[in-house]
Amino acid sequence: MKHQDAALVCFSGGQDSTTCLFWAKKHFKRVEAVCFTYGQKHSLEIDIARKIAADANVPFQLLDVSLISQLAPNSLTDISIEMDEDKPADSYPNTFVPGRNMVFLTFAAIMARSKGIFHLVTGVSEADFSGYPDCRDTFVRSLNVTLNLAMDEQFVIHTPLMDRDKSEVWQLSDELGVFDLVRTQTLTCYNGVPADGCGHCPACKLRREGLEKYLKRKLTVNK
Repeated sequence: MKHQDAALVCFSGGQDSTTCLFWAKKHFKRVEAVCFTYGQKHSLEIDIARKIAADANVPFQLLDVSLISQLAPNSLTDISIEMDEDKPADSYPNTFVPGRNMVFLTFAAIMARSKGIFHLVTGVSEADFSGYPDCRDTFVRSLNVTLNLAMDEQFVIHTPLMDRDKSEVWQLSDELGVFDLVRTQTLTCYNGVPADGCGHCPACKLRREGLEKYLKRKLTVNK
């Protein structure tokens, strides 16, 4: 049976996917979450994702796609590679895991189909600091068509954050009533430090800059 009022969220326990989880809860009657272990250095994010999902009363499933860590070297899965703190001028930072979002969404679609779910939600954004190619709207639209053709179904991939910068993601979490939860319970840091994180990795810098920008804008509006 197909459940048109149900959605499956690709969920990591970070700022973006947690915001998307609660966006999905607002827009769909039934929401489930799928988390991926892909050989990442810090498994704490999985524990955090599991807890947030449980507290939100959202069914949670963990899929192992760690094979991807064997296919291309990157600093998120290989402890011997020192992480780029800034984007190189002529390439992507070494935090880029080639094909990750393609793999996540493909496995999510396969799992969702077995549950009769055809709405997928992911927190990718073109405003991402690094411009990862698998965060582009053109990629998501292309994969959406490919998944529909591959399984002869009508999946819809939702990207609530696609056109939002980090300050606007903070704003959305506030509008959804989960600003404090996102700020204190999520894990975005590439060094595995929850909440405000380590403060100096690319993910933490982007998160902090977005937060400061949003709080400044909110203060100005409320004056």
